[in-house]
Amino acid sequence: MKSLVIGAMLLPLLAVPAFADGDPAAGEAVFKKCMACHAVGADAKNKIGPELNGVFGQPAAGRDDGYAYSAGLKEAGAGGLIWTPETLAKWLHKPKDVVPNTKMTFAGLTDDADVANVIAYLATFSPDYKPAQ
Repeated sequence: MKSLVIGAMLLPLLAVPAFADGDPAAGEAVFKKCMACHAVGADAKNKIGPELNGVFGQPAAGRDDGYAYSAGLKEAGAGGLIWTPETLAKWLHKPKDVVPNTKMTFAGLTDDADVANVIAYLATFSPDYKPAQ
């Protein structure tokens, strides 16, 4: 019985891609789809979407970076949405499933490897982020 409970607790983890296995170089190539709206790096500025330096560990719409976040994203952040590899994976797959009234129009990435790679790439711009253990 105990192993059944432990197995049931671990099952959701099996559905999440291994972000540590993502390839930042491949993620940089996939991120080109995002560059029309987002930027990262030393000279990154807000565009149609916010710049994404240091996004991991931050509440959704919680950074005071001068960007005009949607009411839906502000509500999600106030409700506890923190950008982690897991929450960002869901967002990258289908943003409107995470925050239905976001102004982000991107439909999402369908490939788990692309998602893991973009997350690995973005992690290089969040050097201070330490996942909760």
